[in-house]
Amino acid sequence: MNKENENELEDELRPEYYFSHMTGGVRGKYAERYKAVTNLVLLDPDVAQAFPTAESVNETLRLLMQIAQRQST
Repeated sequence: MNKENENELEDELRPEYYFSHMTGGVRGKYAERYKAVTNLVLLDPDVAQAFPTAESVNETLRLLMQIAQRQST
């Protein structure tokens, strides 16, 4: 065996996999756990243009919460 072949990793991956033939997997196994720690909100393009950063969205929402709280008391 020459030195070049010794350094090559043996590729055991197939070019494609058939997930229907695999057993033991559970679809959505961690979905609830993921939802519990993730709060992703997609903004419409016009809103995203007005509030380009997470900080600007949070600041505006906090101000809106303060205004709503003052109005209710």
